Amino acid sequence: MKTLLVTGCAGFIGSNYCRYVLKRHPDVTICGLDALTYAGNLSTMEDLEATGRFRFFPGKIQDEVVVNGVISSQAVDTVVNFAAESHNDRSLLDAAAFIQTDVAGVFTLLEAVQRNNVKRMLHVSTDEVYGSATESSFTELTPLAPNTPYSASKAGGDMQVRAHHIAYHTPVTITRCGNNFGPFQYPEKLIPFFITRLLDHKKVPLYGDGSQVRDWVYVDDHCSGIHHALLHGFAGEVYNVGSRGECTNLEITKRLLELLDRPMEMIKFIEDPRGGSHDRRYSIDASKLQSIGWQPEFEFDKALEDTVRWYVDNQDWWRAITSRDDYRQFIERYYGRYLGEDL
Repeated sequence: MKTLLVTGCAGFIGSNYCRYVLKRHPDVTICGLDALTYAGNLSTMEDLEATGRFRFFPGKIQDEVVVNGVISSQAVDTVVNFAAESHNDRSLLDAAAFIQTDVAGVFTLLEAVQRNNVKRMLHVSTDEVYGSATESSFTELTPLAPNTPYSASKAGGDMQVRAHHIAYHTPVTITRCGNNFGPFQYPEKLIPFFITRLLDHKKVPLYGDGSQVRDWVYVDDHCSGIHHALLHGFAGEVYNVGSRGECTNLEITKRLLELLDRPMEMIKFIEDPRGGSHDRRYSIDASKLQSIGWQPEFEFDKALEDTVRWYVDNQDWWRAITSRDDYRQFIERYYGRYLGEDL
């Protein structure tokens, strides 16, 4: 691996992965591609560009000309795809963009990898393609049963990867992970959304009774899992990435209240906007990835505390987002009828 293309580099997990690689591989150059949609942020990449080993290219992964141009002109030998429309709540409002990026965009990348003889590609997916877990945990053999337009679009991308590998022997691997948290996460996902609201002494909207279970993974553990699968996994295989961090949304919220010294009254229980499409539980079995040498490193409570501290210490970064009209419009459109005067 000499020249790595990271798509979705201006987003939360993609930018953190770039930091992970640049820190550990001083001989690697990264080309970053990002469409700079609402969740893409130029300020997130400032420290990456300061290394001198990161070069940014604006563009969409479904743009064949852009993708092929970057791969061929920069002699890219490895691709890691983070680019995705990735918010369930947004997918209920406008699903079309999710299909374009998460299915058509993945196909475009696969075609470019094959055409340019790229040595290796890793496609980053999600545990949400499995649907809702019952008593057991998701393994790589769990049937796909997506329940939202977002998770269905990700499943569609995964199927494109599988078919491309079987039909053309494209050297591509899939990873699937649970709910991530950590620095630089766009503040509409649960943890940064709640942290930023609580810092402003605003109530946080908790769906239903908050009993939905999510498998939480600190972003650096996810990045190390992705990188391990890239270097040591096998083409055509799927690897789950997880750290057994199952918590209910209510448990997470209570921990954030404690860390920020806010009372329980700051929780506002609201009707679940997703209704029947809201998966009750995610649970990941990562033993397949662990069998080839990967292990999570970060203890959950300490990682959550560090995440809260990052948002406390980096308010300029997230306030530049939460003050934007498009952010406020989404929050009002999605939560307005539930929060009312607490919006």
